Amino acid sequence: MDEQPPEQPPAADGKLDPRAELSEFLRSRRARLKPEDIGLPSYGRHRRVPGLRREELAQLAGVSVAYYTRLEQGNGRNVSAEVLGAIARALRLTDAEHAHLTHLAKPRQHRRRRTPRTQQLRPALQQLLDSMDSVPGYVVGRRTDLVGWNRLASALFGEWGSLPGQERNWARMVFLSESSRELFVEWETKAADIVSYLRMDAGCHADDPKLSALVGELSVKSEDFRRLWAAHDVQEKGYGTKRLRHPLVGELTLCYETFKLPADEDLSLVTYHAEPSSPSAEALRLLASWGEDATRAGSASREARRD
Repeated sequence: MDEQPPEQPPAADGKLDPRAELSEFLRSRRARLKPEDIGLPSYGRHRRVPGLRREELAQLAGVSVAYYTRLEQGNGRNVSAEVLGAIARALRLTDAEHAHLTHLAKPRQHRRRRTPRTQQLRPALQQLLDSMDSVPGYVVGRRTDLVGWNRLASALFGEWGSLPGQERNWARMVFLSESSRELFVEWETKAADIVSYLRMDAGCHADDPKLSALVGELSVKSEDFRRLWAAHDVQEKGYGTKRLRHPLVGELTLCYETFKLPADEDLSLVTYHAEPSSPSAEALRLLASWGEDATRAGSASREARRD
């Protein structure tokens, strides 16, 4: 039979199971493809499973059904990069999805076993952030943890400095804080992006107990998170546009850019800017001129609206 098993929760030992992650990812990508996408008849209602059957996918990738079945059951120990590439092409994976598949199937070849370092900024990086007084900027690390930010980022997104360390996390703020739904005009897009980043993180750091704990907490507390996590979507968005609805300056349309930090592959610098001479640029200028007052006033305004 070609059944879809239920989404597996984090393991009891505080780790995500790479075999289960691999199995569920492949099943979700196979279910996404329709027979007519690859020139096969769909047979309408007579098909018992969504998407492609295992034998159809195996034939398309040029591997045996037994081999592909073992892989989809989570046994990717001896799979070659060439076979993974063929399966990625058959499934029409994006570059990010292909990389995620490789991390899941061959984790030991893509991650040195070491105790994760404490995520922190070098003083020079914090100085750089502080010098960007007209550009909101922050550094995000594993599990979407906020590691550092400048004053304008705090004025724009919220009074991060007043939060306990564990709460300075984009995933927790987006899914567990009502203010995030007010701030992000396209909240669903922001939420999907966050889950996608966590999925990529899980492929690279399945043995991270803090990541497993975060996924477990969000799965219990947020129906939206459970729905998006079960989709197994992964992507890397290094730039784009976000629309915000700020309590003090109204709606802004900002472009963001993401820069990986070569000295620490788990950290990324994210900056936001507005089109010159636009209303959004004027709104950012106002926030920058108000400084800490904008951060406190924005937080007070959000609290007043909730009351």
